Amino acid sequence: MFANAQAMRGSGTVSVGVDPWLSGTLVALLSFGLIMVYSATIASGNQSLATSSQHLTQHAVHVAIGVVMLVMIRLTRVSWWERSSKLLLMMGMIGLVAILIPGVGIEVNGSTRWLWLGPIRVQPSEFAKVFMVIYAAGYLTRKREELGDFTHGVLMIGMVLSVVAVLLLMEPDFGSVVVITATVGLMLFLGGIRFWHFMLCVVVAVIAMIALTIVSPYRMQRVMSFLDPWVDPYDSGFQLVQALIAFGRGEWHGVGLGGSIQKLYYLPHASTDFVLAVIAEELGLIGVLSVIVMFGILLWRAFAIARQAELVGKIYAARLAQGIGLLIVVQAMINMGVNMGVLPTKGLTLPLLSYGGSSTVASCVALGLLLSVDREVQPVPGTQR
Repeated sequence: MFANAQAMRGSGTVSVGVDPWLSGTLVALLSFGLIMVYSATIASGNQSLATSSQHLTQHAVHVAIGVVMLVMIRLTRVSWWERSSKLLLMMGMIGLVAILIPGVGIEVNGSTRWLWLGPIRVQPSEFAKVFMVIYAAGYLTRKREELGDFTHGVLMIGMVLSVVAVLLLMEPDFGSVVVITATVGLMLFLGGIRFWHFMLCVVVAVIAMIALTIVSPYRMQRVMSFLDPWVDPYDSGFQLVQALIAFGRGEWHGVGLGGSIQKLYYLPHASTDFVLAVIAEELGLIGVLSVIVMFGILLWRAFAIARQAELVGKIYAARLAQGIGLLIVVQAMINMGVNMGVLPTKGLTLPLLSYGGSSTVASCVALGLLLSVDREVQPVPGTQR
């Protein structure tokens, strides 16, 4: 198998096939997302309960843009992304700086996370996360012989990550900091840093996040509400309480598609941060488990593609595939944990399912990169992955 794969790499040929599990899961998640966004927003919680397809139309446009970009990126060479990793990271940082400029960034609900690019409102943090993964994959490839050394294995990329984290915290966007820190940390571990270096990073990250929580009143309030949301169910604990009610109403099979009551008047951000709660209420445990399985398949295929990339000697492609899989699934796990009440509330969408243009497009860009890796490293006919 290895000899055949090496021959394929040496000949410069690239397979045009598509991983059926990965592509099927992607189509399923995007299609299911369209259905659930429509269900969660059809009445928009207004007094008349008049139906509206406005959010569905907007989300469909976001999905269409994302799919077009996914197809285009799939046809690119992975080596181009490796060469451009530093430039892309700089672009991501510039976007994060731009929204902090008075009059440029758009403030919504106390956070400045968006900016206008012509008629389009963009959330730079969503793309910065992808660019950070692209950069981290390149760093791990360039320094793979020196990863055992603390300075090269941890400290240098930790400094870059810290700059991105500080910019995100200034918005503030603590959820994205957690996602990108966890993703890059796991990439470092899989890339080959020493185990005790990894554990030191974990300890430092946990201490830093605890400190950031303690010094921030609104984060501390979220933690206290998470520990016991029923102490103040009409204010600080409102979101979590309503999400838990949605899960409780759904039971095993749900109340039926479109039958959610929580989405009408009670559950805030039903189509974005808490779309899983709507799924739980309408489709029950079966619906929630289906979502978990789909993200599990996505991570499995990402790691299978990464393994194949390593077999043909494409180290950067392997690290990129691992990073993309981790980025999508780590954010999904945090979002699902928040919805289920096992993690404090954070403003994170459920990738590929939630309403949101930047999140949907950025997720499609990331998966386009994964499919690009898959296209270049697929085994020749007659071999097995």
